[in-house]
Amino acid sequence: MSLLTSARTGSQRPAFLTLPADRRGSDGDEAIELAALAGLTLDDWQQFCLTEMLQRDARGLHSAFEAAVVVPRQNGKGGLLEARQLWGLFLGGEVLQVHTAHEFKTCFEHFLRIVSLIENTPDLDAKVQRIRRGAGEQAVELKSGERLRFLARSAGSGRGFSGDAVYLDEAYALTAPIMGALLPTMSAVPNPQLVYTSSAPSFAQPVLFDLVQRGRQGGSPRLFYAEWGNEENVDRHDKDAWYRANPALGIRIDEAFIEAELEAMQSFPEEFLRERLGVVQTSDASTILPLAKWRTCTDPHSTAEGGTAALSVGPGSLWAALGYAARRPDGLLHVEVARHEQGTGWVLDACQKAYADTGQPIIVDPKSPSSGVIDRLEAAGIPLHKISFPEFTTACVAFQDDLHNERLRHLGQERLTAAVSKVAIRTFGESWVFSARASEIDITPLLAVVVATINARGSNTSEFTGGFHDLSDFLTD
Repeated sequence: MSLLTSARTGSQRPAFLTLPADRRGSDGDEAIELAALAGLTLDDWQQFCLTEMLQRDARGLHSAFEAAVVVPRQNGKGGLLEARQLWGLFLGGEVLQVHTAHEFKTCFEHFLRIVSLIENTPDLDAKVQRIRRGAGEQAVELKSGERLRFLARSAGSGRGFSGDAVYLDEAYALTAPIMGALLPTMSAVPNPQLVYTSSAPSFAQPVLFDLVQRGRQGGSPRLFYAEWGNEENVDRHDKDAWYRANPALGIRIDEAFIEAELEAMQSFPEEFLRERLGVVQTSDASTILPLAKWRTCTDPHSTAEGGTAALSVGPGSLWAALGYAARRPDGLLHVEVARHEQGTGWVLDACQKAYADTGQPIIVDPKSPSSGVIDRLEAAGIPLHKISFPEFTTACVAFQDDLHNERLRHLGQERLTAAVSKVAIRTFGESWVFSARASEIDITPLLAVVVATINARGSNTSEFTGGFHDLSDFLTD
């Protein structure tokens, strides 16, 4: 329902669309009518998506096993999900639906909205057996046996999500372990549907990123994919781009609000592009540490006093590198590779020299392959700073940020540049780290300088409150 008076509204059809191959008719009309009965009037774009989600094939089953809607925030994807879930409860005969979100508060707010729709509609409320409201037990249960559960996702979860319809809201936060646990459980469901909703992902969110690529390429016979957004080279001030990405613009969102967002995000325009204009970072792995920025930060004459050295040993101890980082007088961060050689036979002498030169402990990651040389270093009396995983995570993110904002300088060393160009990451939740194991070449020169920046940057990692568990699979080995 329109809350604004506007001569123009956002695009009611997606910029990128893939439809299932076998579409013989939809239950969309009855789902739209049911939503209206509950007081939920859908925008045209929501009706379009709901109709395509509920297309049936020649067997009478869902045409789309996967249904994905990628649209910027505040446009109404929650209303679309509510309408789909009401249909599943009261008309579709779906015995179990499971709504999940990355954060509990998001999941709980959705639960409250759909309960309100049902309780304020006598014809629907009369069919309810009970509404469970206990923490972690939120559910709507009908007298006829249909259920809609609400669960917050967590690390390692997935097996408990199986149902006739599973909703993966905030899909940008999905991880491979969650999907690996979930998908096999749905094979026993006679007519399953997996529904993804999200704003646009970044490169560091691989599950949704890969789904975006499949959706844009087409050719998946059982995928419904609708994405509202823009290409990477869009001008963030272009109002046509605003309307292209936001179907609710002129309905629930107005231009003045987006103008205020643009002003508030002027220091981090990439977030405005992604969150409001639906720009997906679709470049290859070099986007992680863009070579254009890396070239800009080259200074063959860069030097710095003091600083610290760090050791990185690669998988199988095939390669190792000693990195150095220090703060320059102009405030920029200087990084360089002191040594990079095969094996670890040279490491003891190099670390002794580095300690003698800097007077600072050598930084090492005790949960990486560097652990294999720690005993030798300690036996030689070389002081070590053994970093924690949160320190390493923070260092990776800070290094990327320093590069993007051109706050570091390097000498243009070929092996370091090669590592920058080919580095890959490993993700967990919304966080990520540089990964030697996932990269196609040896990146120990990069890991060594990244770890060296921990002391050179002077960060206080004791304030980190990420709440990590055992994440050794994501470390630098």
